[in-house]
Amino acid sequence: MTIEEKFMNEAVRIGIAGMRNKLGGPFGCVIVKNGSIIGSGCNSVIVTNDPTAHAEVVAIREACKNLQSFQLEGCEVYTTCEPCPMCMGALYWARPAKIYYANSRADAANIGFDDSFIYEQIALPLTQRKIPMQCLHLKQATEMFEEWKTLNNKTLY
Repeated sequence: MTIEEKFMNEAVRIGIAGMRNKLGGPFGCVIVKNGSIIGSGCNSVIVTNDPTAHAEVVAIREACKNLQSFQLEGCEVYTTCEPCPMCMGALYWARPAKIYYANSRADAANIGFDDSFIYEQIALPLTQRKIPMQCLHLKQATEMFEEWKTLNNKTLY
């Protein structure tokens, strides 16, 4: 067994445990740095009533806490399914070195986790999306951004 298979098997084990304990869907994730797991998570949407508590997001939060960093530099992510649009966005913000996944988004769709509508909605103009979006330009919001531009000691991410 390769080291990659070892870590993916751990992600699967975590996903199975979460699913069987009715925490959420059949998804697990581990984040590895220098050969050690620094974060893990299973889908916990049901138990937390949090639609963002996907396995990858839970694992990212734990790994970043353990690293005391908001980025996953030099880390590898092992997730039991190709990340959904939300998780992919979170992973890109976290900036790991590599992502491994087991099941595809088509496999997820076949068991009732179909994210194709999100991909379709993102591609539409704002006025055609199912959830209406409206920009409210406020002076205070513009001033907030202007202040950010002038800050000298800001941390970029």
